[in-house]
Amino acid sequence: MELKDIKELIALFRKNDLSEFALEQEGFKISLKRGADALPVYSHHPMALPQGAPQALPAPAAPVAAAAQEPSHDIQSPMVGTFYSAASPDSPAFVSVGQQITPDSVICIIEAMKVMNEIKAETAGIVVEVLAENGKPVQYGQPLFRLR
Repeated sequence: MELKDIKELIALFRKNDLSEFALEQEGFKISLKRGADALPVYSHHPMALPQGAPQALPAPAAPVAAAAQEPSHDIQSPMVGTFYSAASPDSPAFVSVGQQITPDSVICIIEAMKVMNEIKAETAGIVVEVLAENGKPVQYGQPLFRLR
């Protein structure tokens, strides 16, 4: 299944106000759920990639030594899209390193299919590292922020 097909599924899911959707097709499985405690979940079984296919993104740089000694938790991207750290280029970032956040804190915007999606932390903690770059694409499950 191609990215454009996944985007179309998500658009139909939203348009028809569905609360749950699942599809399994030729080694690919996608499950979408809507609700306060549900995030889209995508998974696939390993498949052979054609020659010249893009490779996975490199792993983020290691955190500073002080942060590595404390337990940390990464907030991951719930979707594929473009990461924005602020509401507009002139606005301050939603969160910054050292800031305390709550589960209801808006931490970024991810643009997908020309829709701006506000992403909430869904967990409490202190931001120790911003792992995504403003205006750059992010993948589903890619770490965006590291908390302690």
